[in-house]
This record gives sequence, structure tokens and C-alpha cells, in this order.
Amino acid sequence: MGHALHRAVDDGVDVADLRDRWLAVGGHPEPLHSGASSTPGTAEQREVAVEILDEIDQRPAPIETTEPTDLDAIRAVAPAFGVRPAGPANQLGSASQLGSVNQLGSVNQLGSAGLLDRIHGAWTGRAAGCLLGKPVEKIPRRGIREILESTGRWPLTGWFTAEGLSPEVAARWPWNRRSAPTSLAENIDGMPEDDDLNFPMLNLSLLERHGAALDTSDVAQGWLAELPAGRVFTAERVAYRNLLLGIDPPATARVRNPFQDWIGAQIRGDVFGWVFPGEPARAAELAWRDAVLSHTRNGVYGEMFVAAACAASLVGSTVDDILDAGLSVVPPASRYAAAVRFARSLPAICADFEAAVDLIEQRYGHLHWVHVLNNTALMVTALVFGEGDFGRSVTLAVSGGWDTDSNGATVGSLLGGLSGLSSLPEYWVAPMRNRVASSLPGYDGIGFDRLARRTLAVSGRIGVT
Repeated sequence: MGHALHRAVDDGVDVADLRDRWLAVGGHPEPLHSGASSTPGTAEQREVAVEILDEIDQRPAPIETTEPTDLDAIRAVAPAFGVRPAGPANQLGSASQLGSVNQLGSVNQLGSAGLLDRIHGAWTGRAAGCLLGKPVEKIPRRGIREILESTGRWPLTGWFTAEGLSPEVAARWPWNRRSAPTSLAENIDGMPEDDDLNFPMLNLSLLERHGAALDTSDVAQGWLAELPAGRVFTAERVAYRNLLLGIDPPATARVRNPFQDWIGAQIRGDVFGWVFPGEPARAAELAWRDAVLSHTRNGVYGEMFVAAACAASLVGSTVDDILDAGLSVVPPASRYAAAVRFARSLPAICADFEAAVDLIEQRYGHLHWVHVLNNTALMVTALVFGEGDFGRSVTLAVSGGWDTDSNGATVGSLLGGLSGLSSLPEYWVAPMRNRVASSLPGYDGIGFDRLARRTLAVSGRIGVT
């Protein structure tokens, strides 16, 4: 409930009366660090909570005018789409209709082998960045720094380790209990399961099955058929519940869902960019269809931004190419676009990355550690301060805290695509043994090389050869 009330206020919705009603039944009005309270609510609290969530859903948010979720409304204001007639959300326009970011290179310049190397690098980079952030997920920035200083590894330049960590620091900042056994330098043996990899792999399967005709209902059916409910969280878990209750998308994103602007959709969009290299707008439209199953507004923009950026990473040459492409598909007046612009401005006013993150915390520190805006600002800041260097960029993203594995994954994906596998440092590649663990049917133990070939094949069928 705290998350729902906080989100409403952040969106300009007056919920003072609802907050008072929640307090009257003994509810906690502030967002908790975790998505749910540590103790179950009373029967009365549960009944009142449902009524309050339903009431919040009915109250209009003034921000909708500048932050639309409707695809045609996004097309009308985001520069990548140009001026074109409105059409059904399940029809992609042609490359010439949708346009591309002018400075991007072409797929023809890369050739099939070059494009495969870029896609292979993107899959591998995503996994490496995710793996780096897994043991410190949920640990705040100050805790991450204390761990690294205790082990003599500040600033972060490589995998985390428990070797040399003082017992006092370990007790104060315990590793992520699910991840530590498989994600520290001393125990990495392949890429362990993570939703940051499961979602792109599931979306690859859906694209193999449906091609460019993929729509939100196809994604919903894919979740129910192939994605274990215990492997989804926050907005995705609410959407999954809503599907089981018989609610159709896109209402699945809006019904009793206080997590609509969190980062969950942003981690799902990479593969839509990889199958449309050099075509950010076409990638973003596919991402929109996936995102609206569970998110609205800025949560949707996050997936569109990343899909477009991934499309650019495979043919671009600089970090600016990537960020320009991402911004081109997002409503310019949105808070998401403002977060990206703010982050890109920081090198001009900050002496170093740490000073930049201080400013990000001042601006976005009131948001939950899984919200899309604070994490996007941090992710973009890591990219601009990392200046295209893979290791420096992913370590900056993770050392900044918040959603460490997701930010590391996205930064790793973008720079892996920009450089290609052939240019990724072996330090980051070798420990993963070209192997991913997953509970998705048919994916446990799959290699990044096979994922890359399958992605290239889909791209050849629906996008480019």
C-alpha cells in the first residue's frame, strides 16, 4: 500500500483521504524496502487495501497528458516515428516510414559475420553485467563501497569476492542470499539463472513463433505457458496474477498494480532491438507490445528506450549513438526523457562519477530502489562516464547501487553490442563458460553462441538479413 500511495502522489494524484483511511486500520503509509511487508496484514487491512487500490486506479493522473501510454500518442511526440498516419498497434511500419537515427551505420557495412559478432557480444555482455551485480542486489551504494573497501577492491574493477571481507562488514551488509553462492569470483561457474536473462530468452522464443506480428496477448500466453510464476516479481507478478484472474491486457498493467513505473519492463526489451539493428523505432514498437502487459508510462518508456538503444548498439560506434537512439522513441516531455538528459549532462558539471551519483541521489533518492527513473539515470551516467569501455562501464553501474544486476545487465548489453564479442575482455567472458542456467523450457545450459545465431535468424526473417 505504501508503494501505491507514494506512486499516486508522485503522479500528482490527491490521495490524502485514502492515506488517512489506511492509517485508520493500522496500515504503514510509507513504501517499504521490499515489495511486501514482513508480516501479513489483518483481514480488515486486506479488505481496505483492495478498496483503496481500486480507488487509486479510478483517479486520473494529470501527468497522463505529457506521459501517454497509448502507442499512437507516443508516436505523435517521439521524434523517431516522424509524421505518419495512426495505425493499429499490432502493425509495424516499414523502415522508411519509421525512420532511423541518421548517424547510425548500416547492417550492410557489418555483413552477416560482423552482425553475428555484435549480437553475440550483446548477449554475453548482458550476462556478464548481470552476473557482476547479482551478489550485491538490494545492498545500497554505501554498503557496496564498504564491502569493497573491506576487501581492498575499491573502486570496483572486477568480480566481487568474500575473501578478506571483515565479519563485521559481512554481517552489516550480507550478500544477496540467492546469488552469492554462484556469483562471487571464487564460485562463478557459468551464468546462473536470472530474470534479466530469462525475459530476453523468452522473448526470443516468442519472436521465433510469431515474428513481427507478436502482440501483447501472445506475450501473455507465453508467460502463462513457459514462465514460472515464482520467477517474476513486482509489476510482472501483479500482471501474472491479473492474467490468472481472467483480466485481459493491457488492463493487466493497471489493476491494483503500484509497480507500473518500476524497472521490470526495461529488462525485457533487448532482443527487440537485436532483431531490428539500426531501426530504433521498429524495435521500440515491438517493445511497447511487451511492456504494456505489466507497465504504463515511464515503465513502458524504459523498455522502448532500451530496445531502441540495443538496435543502435549493433550498428553504432559511440555511446552517444546509443543514447540518441533511445531518446528518439520516448516522449520528450516525460520524466523518463528528463532523467536521461539529466544523466548525460553530469560529466560537464561533476568532477567524477561519485559526484555525479551524489546528484542523482539528491534528485531521485526518494524513489524505490527498483523504480525505473533513478535506475535509468544511474545506468546512463555509467555509460557516459565509462566512455565505451566495457569493464569500466559495468563496474560503475553496479557500484552505484539500486538495481545492480539489472543496471549491469543493460549497460553490458549495450556495450557488448557496440563492441562485439571479439572485443570483449576475456576476464568478463571466460567465467561464464558459454552457459546459462534457466528454468525456461529448452533453455537450461544454452550457450550465448547459440542464442546469437537464433537471434540473427529471427532478424533475417522479420527485419534484415
